[in-house]
Amino acid sequence: MSTKAYYTHDEIGKGKVGFSKTRSIIEAAYYGNNVVKVNTLKEAYNLAKNSPGTIVTDMPVYRGEEFGLDADAKVLLFNDGAVTGRYAAARRIKGEPGVDDTKLDKVVMDAVYKTRFKKLYHAECFVGLDTEFMAKAHLLIPEGEENLLYNWMLNFQYMSDDYVKMYKNSKPIADGKEPDIYIFSDPQWKPEPAPDVDYSCLSDPQTLCYFDTDQNCAAILGMKYFGEHKKGTLTMAWALANRNGYASCHGGQKEYSLEGGKKFVASVYGLSGSGKSTLTHAKHGGKYDKFGGIKVLHDDAFIINSDTCASIALEPTYFDKTADYPTGCPDNKYLITVQNCSATMDNEGKIQLVTEDIRNGNGRAIKSKLWSPNRVDKIDSPVNAIFWIMKDPTIPPIVKLKGSALAAVMGATLATKTSTAERVAAGTDLNAIRIVPYANPFRTYPLANDYVKFKKLVEEKNVACYIVNTGDFMGKKCQKEDTLGILETIVEGKAKFEKWGNFSDIEIMNDWSGKTGDFTPDMNDKEYLAQLKAAMETRVKAVEDFASKKEGYDKLPDEALAALKKVVSEI
Repeated sequence: MSTKAYYTHDEIGKGKVGFSKTRSIIEAAYYGNNVVKVNTLKEAYNLAKNSPGTIVTDMPVYRGEEFGLDADAKVLLFNDGAVTGRYAAARRIKGEPGVDDTKLDKVVMDAVYKTRFKKLYHAECFVGLDTEFMAKAHLLIPEGEENLLYNWMLNFQYMSDDYVKMYKNSKPIADGKEPDIYIFSDPQWKPEPAPDVDYSCLSDPQTLCYFDTDQNCAAILGMKYFGEHKKGTLTMAWALANRNGYASCHGGQKEYSLEGGKKFVASVYGLSGSGKSTLTHAKHGGKYDKFGGIKVLHDDAFIINSDTCASIALEPTYFDKTADYPTGCPDNKYLITVQNCSATMDNEGKIQLVTEDIRNGNGRAIKSKLWSPNRVDKIDSPVNAIFWIMKDPTIPPIVKLKGSALAAVMGATLATKTSTAERVAAGTDLNAIRIVPYANPFRTYPLANDYVKFKKLVEEKNVACYIVNTGDFMGKKCQKEDTLGILETIVEGKAKFEKWGNFSDIEIMNDWSGKTGDFTPDMNDKEYLAQLKAAMETRVKAVEDFASKKEGYDKLPDEALAALKKVVSEI
């Protein structure tokens, strides 16, 4: 499927698709006489390489000519400054209760005007890597931000000959009622006093990430971190997919080939730092190679067709943490660009990266598609299992959710901890458990939409649903070997789930491959039961808050709350 780029005269006008007020403010800026089109990755690379402050390392981009670069391209490093993570507080979503789009539109209008004396770059890419779903996205960004431009073109699919042909052969999404994605970004923007501009509409005094997702457009102001541009683009692609019959997923997916030609497709959902990338890319010691091995769809962004249960990746590359990849690590061969890391000169006089989060937390890199040799852009086999990755000390390393309402609402009340990928307010307790529905803080549509999609997968498509705890269980660390062993045991059909306590819709598995210790919960321990009950009551409170906050914008169906209250009553 494709989005709409061009309009006949009778398609242009007030109230028609692609012509909202916010979109008209943003799109017009693309046609200014100060705009320069960047058509290829080679152009973007050279702009970024020569941009002030860029560190050109002596590390070659591995097989860069295979994805649009010159053979002698080098890994580029660029550091943003003090901010090295996403800032959710800056987000404003048009259409949500309490969001003053009249004032926000004027903020964006004034921001666009202030770029008239700057050279602006216009780049294009595709979001979605199969003819079933491909949206065209545009980015407009000022001179001086060439690294952001280059990273954006790398993160998504640049317009290669093959993908342009695919796109032309794609059926228009919603019969041509979905316009291209347009993003206006000015990282150097500051909210200075101006006539008729009221900054009281901002949720953060110095930054703004403003979405009109119904019309596929956004403005990103005062935000230098690349993750804002990556997730800002995905935000609109996920919303677009949600409107057109897909479950939007912030997670990873892989397909296991098993004995007898069987397939098992597993989807894992978790925030950055939860282990979703580790689980997605795990090769399990090559034990499945003799049957055809493992195929990886992606470790961060994909969508599931809620009718066919086939899945499509939205990005070709990987925006990965560098903390666990020290200098000389073999995986660093696949780096293309790096952000918020340091550099040094080695004994041969060559500039090398310094990773491991020495300079700051959340050092990042874009890795090429080649990092995962078993990478695919679409998995046609229907998804078999959903794993909600949580860091809740009251949840054992693995439980199975039987009822579809409970499975869906536990995803909506996914409990986790803040990661270094996020910028939070001073004084925030980073170890406190918090609720992040479906591990996706980038939703711009009512939460019930996701609930319905995931419930359908469990109820109508027979997708199994589990919770895996990758944190601590009552003070005992759930090791990586435990989680990988749990996956293997389930995938191979060897899992033995049994009744857990008084729960009628939750089962537990007490033995798995590679188990590192005893994680059996003591259901006679009153202190444990009290903590478990408190954790479940936190989820009840979260669902009740969904129904009351933002004028009930994120209210879930009554059955969701009932499913959680049933769990509490059974403890």
